[in-house]
This record gives sequence, structure tokens and C-alpha cells, in this order.
Amino acid sequence: MKKQLILTAAATAMLAPTLLVGTALLAQDRGVGVPLGFSDVASPALRVLEDAARPESWGQVRIEERVIIRISPSPPEVRQRLQDLVPRRASQGGWRETSHTGCIRVGNIQGVMPTADNRLLLFMENRRVLAASLERGCDARAFYSGFYLEPSDDGRLCVDRDRLQSRAGASCSLDTLRRIVPLDEDD
Repeated sequence: MKKQLILTAAATAMLAPTLLVGTALLAQDRGVGVPLGFSDVASPALRVLEDAARPESWGQVRIEERVIIRISPSPPEVRQRLQDLVPRRASQGGWRETSHTGCIRVGNIQGVMPTADNRLLLFMENRRVLAASLERGCDARAFYSGFYLEPSDDGRLCVDRDRLQSRAGASCSLDTLRRIVPLDEDD
């Protein structure tokens, strides 16, 4: 009887791999893995590693570009020299204001300075000075450290179109632009 039991156990042990191969082939055809008995042993940390190995999928990628132009005040020594040249009020002798077109090239602005009469003096590359009046309710003193400007398609700063952003948080548009010229200069 012992011999029969040993022979039956040996025959079963020899046939077991044949039975498992058939199960593996069936599972492969169905796209299902063969249960190996380790599924309950996998820890959450191991599952995190499995998830990390899977490729990520992105639904949409959006790239935006934003350009801001900064117009800063002139250096202190230049600012002092310009303050001596340009009057604080147009009514002082030797200077007058003339009309100016509604737009200026942003690239020509070399510096900015607020005035006591709530305007900004724009110092241009061609040594001209423009007085820019801001819209009602805006304080030119907020622009003591210059301003930021989003560039337009034409590269110009225009009255009633573009907004100046001060570093202090103010946002104002230009109301008027006037040229400040010596009395003896022709238009």
C-alpha cells in the first residue's frame, strides 16, 4: 500500500507540469496572466512602483509666451540734469507745449519721470521730451520707478489704447501727449 501511494504521488508530480503548461497557453491566448499565488503578497509600495513604470499620457499641452516691456527712470545724475532742463510747469519762460500725434514708438523711450502736475515726462531717444497726461483718477506719482507695457503689434504706445502698469500696481492709459519744446524752436 505504501508503494501504491508513492507511485501515485510520483505520477501526479510528473503530470503536474504538463497540466500547468496547458493552463498557461490558455491564459496567454486570452491575454490573462497565470495566477502564481503572489497577488496578495504585493504591497502598496510595489504597486506604486508598477504605476510609475507605466507611461504617462497627456491630454493637452499648452505653451504661452508673454512679453513685457519695462521703461525705467533715468539714472539719478541724468534725471537731475533733465530736471534742470525741463520746467515743472509749461508756463515758465523759455518752454512751450505743442500738440503731438497720438502714438510714439516704444523703442524710442529712454526714460520716464513723474511731474508735480500729475503728468509723466517721457525722454525720447532723439532728445525730445513729451508730457503724457494720464486718464482721470490716475496718479503719476505711482510711476516713480517706471512702468511696464505689453507690446502692441505695431510697436507703438498710443493715447486711449495702451495701458501703463506701474510697479506699485496702478494701471492707467494715456489721455494726451504733448511735446515740450524751447520757445525758439519751430514745429
